[in-house]
Amino acid sequence: MRFYSTNNPQNTVSVEEALFHSLPADKGLYMPTPLPHLGTDFFEKIAGQSLADIGFEISKALFSDEISTADLENLTHQAFPFDTPVVDLEPGKTSVLELFHGPSLAFKDVGARYMAALMSYYSGRNDKEVNILVATSGDTGGAVAMGFHNVPGVRVSILYPSGRVSDLQEKQLTTLGGNVQAFEVDGSFDDCQAIVKQAFVDTELNAHLSLSSANSINIFRLIPQGFYYVRAYGQVRKWGKPVVFSTPSGNFGNLSAGAMVQQMGLPVAHFVAATNLNHVVPSYIKTGVYTPKASIATISNAMDVGSPSNFVRLAHLYGNDFDHFKENVSGYFYDDDETRVGMKRIYDQFGYIACPHTAIGILGLQQYLLDRNIDYTGVALATAHPSKFKPLVEDVLGQSVHVPDRLASLASRSKISIRIPAQYEAFKESLLHTVL
Repeated sequence: MRFYSTNNPQNTVSVEEALFHSLPADKGLYMPTPLPHLGTDFFEKIAGQSLADIGFEISKALFSDEISTADLENLTHQAFPFDTPVVDLEPGKTSVLELFHGPSLAFKDVGARYMAALMSYYSGRNDKEVNILVATSGDTGGAVAMGFHNVPGVRVSILYPSGRVSDLQEKQLTTLGGNVQAFEVDGSFDDCQAIVKQAFVDTELNAHLSLSSANSINIFRLIPQGFYYVRAYGQVRKWGKPVVFSTPSGNFGNLSAGAMVQQMGLPVAHFVAATNLNHVVPSYIKTGVYTPKASIATISNAMDVGSPSNFVRLAHLYGNDFDHFKENVSGYFYDDDETRVGMKRIYDQFGYIACPHTAIGILGLQQYLLDRNIDYTGVALATAHPSKFKPLVEDVLGQSVHVPDRLASLASRSKISIRIPAQYEAFKESLLHTVL
């Protein structure tokens, strides 16, 4: 397996290079080559397999030429001691894929823990320290903090927009200590992401530190996220109908992961890109014109991304062909009032408590099936446990929401963060002072 830049497909790098040096020098994004085709037999045999089982089988298809089968099995099962179950709302028609059963109660545990296992494997072989930089709009930071906490040879710096994450999300970022440091940025997620991207092309900073990213700009965040699309398909193929996935989308890494396993043979009939008011991709699908904008703050904060970096990957997977893109992806978006109404309707209709992001995914799925009037099996991705948005969910539904112990225990911990302006030089100075 090799990795090429979207800006220069002719030059390729190794698994280790792409893992630890997240961005190519030409400022493109890494993509794997060649993508293996898993074959019909593979998908007919996965019904009873767990996330870890499926992750191991796909990892073998991708990386067995670089990592032994025994090591792949060990690191994959180390990464996934939890599963990703499908819960039926309307059997055979509408389901949710629950991705919040990992330690941080969000879908990003899957990518973060797999990356941590891979980096630990390579770091153990090479005896080198790597500095992870990550920007978060909510859930990425918590997943990365918990996934990499106390991993030998790794230091983590998390940038998050001040006042734009929930209280419990912030506690996940700022209370672990050890090798995890939080930077509270006076700006938006887009500002945080821009700072991280600039750090990777700063030759002076890179001369001092070995930098890598755990954001979805790192291809190894996306690859394992494809595993749970396959796991979900194994759970719903029994209905014998075409399958459509609805993915709540912000930076579009999650949807890109689905498109990647579709290219590997997963029988996906269609994807729905469901967003909040940061709807640059649904607007692109409607108009054919891609116009990034400044992000807008919403109640579904983890999707508050106005310039999604993974749009490049998603378009690339569909040959940079608008018609081909539109054949495979539809887009819907919802404002905060529509999201609140949707959360209440989902609870009244199905008795299911959804966080605002999950609700947007379900709303997009329902609208797509209604618009097309087709008999598909629909799976909406449930990206976070509703307790991570406890005040909002309780206000909308008028009832209490249970907080799992592993999240409730954070409430009494003290926040520790470094407050900085949304300026690259301020971050660079603070990072060097902290690390060196």
